[in-house]
Amino acid sequence: MEAIILAGGLGTRLKGVVNDLPKSMASVNGHPFLEYLLNYLLGQGIRKIILSVGYKRDEIQSYFKDHYKGMMITYAIEEEPLGTGGGIKNAFKQVEDNLAFTLNGDSLFRIDFKAMLRTHSASGADLTLALRYLEDTGRYGTVQVNNEKRITGFMEKDSDSGPGYINGGVYLINKDFIEKEDFPQKFSMEKDCFEKYYQKARIFGYISKGYFLDIGIPEDYQKAQDDFKEFED
Repeated sequence: MEAIILAGGLGTRLKGVVNDLPKSMASVNGHPFLEYLLNYLLGQGIRKIILSVGYKRDEIQSYFKDHYKGMMITYAIEEEPLGTGGGIKNAFKQVEDNLAFTLNGDSLFRIDFKAMLRTHSASGADLTLALRYLEDTGRYGTVQVNNEKRITGFMEKDSDSGPGYINGGVYLINKDFIEKEDFPQKFSMEKDCFEKYYQKARIFGYISKGYFLDIGIPEDYQKAQDDFKEFED
């Protein structure tokens, strides 16, 4: 199995905590956040990683090079920011299989990849989003699904939002879907793909109760320092 990781984020909200590094390289107990993510993917059977990189990419390339614990690593370079969708589309040029997992490089959602793949295949999905139930979805917005777990809508993030399912930042995408649709070079996966195509494409949710943490704000970055001790080798 192959996985794309969006690892080019600037970490704007972490300034003062993480200086002058891609967000995925933020140090957690002396290791880059991305290293924890790669360790998890290794345990899930991923054997090829495509890192979508832009800002300070040399920091990532010099650290991980082209292999990590037996996993092949290649790099999809963004010479200018392409948005989440453009980064994924660009990285898919290096995907050899007919589908790939795609992850945000600044969050860890510990799901069962093989179970998600089975669900994706059984539903005949073009694209499957891993969803996580939270009591407070205000920071993320919500995703609605029907009884078959097909996605039926999205709601914008709202400080007054209550419980619901959020987009956990892990996707399983068919290569022919991302290539056949008329996506521009630069686009948002969330706005220009999920929200635009969910009514006409087969976009499903895979619900998991697995551990979830997004280090995008200083409070959760600090939380990772304690939580991730149990994930260290």
